[in-house]
Amino acid sequence: MGFKDKLQKFYADNYLKKYGDRITQAYGTVLSVKVEEKKILWIFHILKATIILKPEGSKNVVRSEYKARRWFKKPEFIAVSQGNVILLQALKGKKGKENSDVLEIKNIRNTTTRKDLFKIDAPMPKRQVQYKRK
Repeated sequence: MGFKDKLQKFYADNYLKKYGDRITQAYGTVLSVKVEEKKILWIFHILKATIILKPEGSKNVVRSEYKARRWFKKPEFIAVSQGNVILLQALKGKKGKENSDVLEIKNIRNTTTRKDLFKIDAPMPKRQVQYKRK
């Protein structure tokens, strides 16, 4: 194992130790997307995206937010529209806080358009078709 691999393993272990109980995924159809961009003195850019998702095989809905702040350069966000099937990789909210039911998005995989917010080596999930029984 080289130095680079040891460093990656160290960071991955510490991340899992810190956020391990809060890591979650949600797979389903997008019901609503709202993207807000804001500039402060043409230097500081803020991007806030709110996505409401209906998980497959469930009647409830999931609300999630993505926040990005960057100096000088505008943060990027992938095209997500209503009806797309996506896989959200996120953190659950902290218990006891006011937005504990809102997921904090870390990555989005849009399986309809085959795009990722942050590139991952894993293959895209295949869409599961559910048939109604007679």
